[in-house]
Amino acid sequence: MFRAYGNFIRGVSANWIGRLGVAATTASFLLFLLFELASLLGIVTNAYVGLISYLTLPAAFVAGLVLVPLGWWRQMKVTGKSSTELLQERFDRGDLERRRIGSQVFRVVLVLTAVNVLFLGAGSTQMLHYMDQAEFCGTACHVMAPEWAAYGDSPHANVDCVECHVGEGVKGLYESKISGLRQTVLYVLGTHHKPVPTPVHQLSPADETCLHCHSVPDRTELAIRSRARHDFDAESTPLYSTVAFDLGRRTDRPGPHWHAREDVEVRYASKDDARETVLWVEVREGDGPVRRFAYDGPWHEPAGDETPRVVDCVDCHNRVAHRFEPAERAVDRLITEGTLPRVLPEIKEVALAAITADYPDREAAQVGIARALRNAWHGEQRTVVTALQPEMDRAIAALQATHARNVHPEMAIGWGTYPDHNGHAAPGRGCFRCHNPDLVDETGTAIGSECTTGHAILADESAAPFSVLTERDEQGPDAETHRYLREHFEGLAVPVPPAL
Repeated sequence: MFRAYGNFIRGVSANWIGRLGVAATTASFLLFLLFELASLLGIVTNAYVGLISYLTLPAAFVAGLVLVPLGWWRQMKVTGKSSTELLQERFDRGDLERRRIGSQVFRVVLVLTAVNVLFLGAGSTQMLHYMDQAEFCGTACHVMAPEWAAYGDSPHANVDCVECHVGEGVKGLYESKISGLRQTVLYVLGTHHKPVPTPVHQLSPADETCLHCHSVPDRTELAIRSRARHDFDAESTPLYSTVAFDLGRRTDRPGPHWHAREDVEVRYASKDDARETVLWVEVREGDGPVRRFAYDGPWHEPAGDETPRVVDCVDCHNRVAHRFEPAERAVDRLITEGTLPRVLPEIKEVALAAITADYPDREAAQVGIARALRNAWHGEQRTVVTALQPEMDRAIAALQATHARNVHPEMAIGWGTYPDHNGHAAPGRGCFRCHNPDLVDETGTAIGSECTTGHAILADESAAPFSVLTERDEQGPDAETHRYLREHFEGLAVPVPPAL
């Protein structure tokens, strides 16, 4: 068999073009087998090896297959001989002699064709499987490094990228590969976007993505969230804000998931793909009339770059897998977790100044953050901090890691580049994009924007996490507000949290 293959290779290598094709095909096939074996044995795990194995080598294999007949055709043109004459010249008579299953040359061609089909089929299958892995999306493409860092620290870190970014069926697969090819070309040409825009226009509907795992309950389902914002005093005193969300699709009270009710449709148009500026909103409940809300004047038909869109999960939950924190919120979180010890004087102010300074690259940021903390205190405070060296080292490491995850100068990503619409904290407007007094209907009525529209408030930058329920001073300056908020929470008909 090897002799027959050798004879065939010598025969089809009619000139340098044919020899190059044979070399490319044979080398890529053998290297593919070698890389696959190394991968199975765990010797090679780098994502770039996958690019070579499943993209470069199959491409070289196909290019080689094309070069072989091209070389044969070129040889016919140069010599003026027919294909039969060239076969007789390049092969021995025994190789061309007709037998029960064709000639020796025919059998070799048949076997090699089968091998080629199997190789390309296996390579294509492996290529698609490899390109569907999160590691490929995040590590093989340099521009995705920021998204990869955020993805690894998100609640969806165990969900493959394709579950959300590739639509269902052949059409979704085709569109995703074409988009990936376009982005590859942009990267090679150096014309890719910095920062990478959020691909909201390419995301599939929620019923093809989010709702495969999540569901919105029809019954009342209370979720209580408490967050501490720390003051800029010496002790970085915590100030708590606590809200209670009714996550069900209630019919008697609006809530965050009111938009998900089956008998409700909310449409809107935004200025651009960022969806930060909403131009108009229209709402229909059941068989009722459409209520249209717009800025300064009557509602108008879509025009220009306006694209009407039905409100979906990602209109609010737009950074569920690639969340970049605002700088102050990141520092507050680290203090709450204890990673930034409050025993370090004015740690919030010092930490925030350190991570928001302008650094040209990651290396400069790592050095600058460490220097900023070590040089931040003087006099008596310096004496206190010197005795807290382990706490200082832990604080520096935490701030360096947080900065590295959220700030990527090479991709023009800084603090606040990607706003999170799930809420209404800076840098984005979130709920207030639609829920604001300037969007009014034909009667001048605005979309509800009161604080209790979407949640019950149990604390608002207070000294205690549940101050509305625990502070019973009926004569204080905030007594009336507390009374109203307490009655609103109790109106949800849910038990008081056990911690109270």
